[in-house]
Amino acid sequence: MENSTEILSLVLAAYGNIGELKYLYFSIMLLWYFSICVTNTILIIVIYVDKTLHEPMYILLCNLFVNEIGGSTSLYPLMLSQMFSDTHEVTLPWCFLQMCCIYTCGSVEFCSLAAMAYDRHVAICDPLHYSVIMSTGRVGMIILLVWMYSFLNFIFSFSFVIRLKFCGNVIDKVFCDHHLIIKLACSVSVLNKISDLLFAFVTMVIPFSLISVSYMKILAVCLNTSKENRQKAVSTCTPQIVSLSNMFVGCIFHFVDSRFDVAHVPDKVRVILSVYLLICQPMITPFMYGFHQTKLWQSCKRFLFDRK
Repeated sequence: MENSTEILSLVLAAYGNIGELKYLYFSIMLLWYFSICVTNTILIIVIYVDKTLHEPMYILLCNLFVNEIGGSTSLYPLMLSQMFSDTHEVTLPWCFLQMCCIYTCGSVEFCSLAAMAYDRHVAICDPLHYSVIMSTGRVGMIILLVWMYSFLNFIFSFSFVIRLKFCGNVIDKVFCDHHLIIKLACSVSVLNKISDLLFAFVTMVIPFSLISVSYMKILAVCLNTSKENRQKAVSTCTPQIVSLSNMFVGCIFHFVDSRFDVAHVPDKVRVILSVYLLICQPMITPFMYGFHQTKLWQSCKRFLFDRK
């Protein structure tokens, strides 16, 4: 127990010894991170500049783009710095900060999709009262609630970690993982062991339930409307369904890698799958909404190519 108080840093062992390939990996990750930031920032600027996009759906989208940048920034800078590290150590405060950013942004992603599903539900099921129900002030309150809910959700989960004393300092991951950090503790209660599951329930199940209710009501309305309106509703909701599906795939990869023995999986494949969500989602979101939403795509083209 005395040694447990001396642990001030953790080793991210999944980096291993990559030799000269570190220059290639560094270049690829830096380019990808730069692309994520530029793509999402362009869409944020377009929505801010174009007054015709100052509508609830696009304001919620803007929040989603901000979250993509935040989630990526919580991972890539540390990964880039670890490429040239011999020890792959990260201090506990920085590790906890990364956990806070990654898990909060993950929760914000699900909650934002739930808010957007509610927005589409109101727009399709109650169009006459849409402007009243989804006023600018109410959308701002929804966004604030999404961030507060996600942050407090993490703080509750983190409260089970901060009090632990650690007897080990090696994590087989490229980022600080909640479950693996708990496994390093000298003694762990049942609540400690399931704290990440509680976080996952509040983060995923509750928003998904709200999303399911919204889409079931949308489906009920679409079945009793014209073909043109059905096509419009499907077109509007498709990006959200794709984003949600990808989020679940990424969460499954993360959950399996953290909780089960996947030693038979090649290390490089396991590392990629463990960060799949933070690799793909930040680019899927802008491309799905930027190219799929005609109004936003037209505004992007005017902003990028028609400026005088």
